[in-house]
Amino acid sequence: MLKIMYTPIIGSLVYIISPNGKQTLLVHRNKRESDQHLGKYNGLGGKMEASEDIVQCLRREIHEEAGIVCENVTLRGTINWTGFGPNGENWLGFIFRVEAFSGIPYNSNEEGDLLWVDIDRLQDLPMWEGDRYFLPLVFDDDPRTFHGYMPYNGSRPLSWSYSRI
Repeated sequence: MLKIMYTPIIGSLVYIISPNGKQTLLVHRNKRESDQHLGKYNGLGGKMEASEDIVQCLRREIHEEAGIVCENVTLRGTINWTGFGPNGENWLGFIFRVEAFSGIPYNSNEEGDLLWVDIDRLQDLPMWEGDRYFLPLVFDDDPRTFHGYMPYNGSRPLSWSYSRI
């Protein structure tokens, strides 16, 4: 049996909750024409660097992208995305919710405009189709962490499965 080496890109995906608990901070990816996420709304975050752990990654990314400091961070889940996007990349994403932060978020960054969006209206926004499957798990009241698998074919998810522990 041929074993294929799995070496995913590891990244953080972060949803920052407003002080009133009703909104989350998203980036509307509208600044770079070459962006594979162009026109979509997404959480903040990015690729983990070799010299950091995943929490250092999320704190660094949020400070770079939004200018704020994360204070109360909860790991909500992990997702293994295989074959994602036009380059068919494999990603292992750590999905976090930030319940408290200090500072005032930027209005925009190099990727797009930063906007507070009502959590109960997320499904109305243009986003990756697969995000609609896991976002309810990020914002629900179940304290268990979810762990999902979502293979992609380019820009379309092929399936979605998860477990909670």
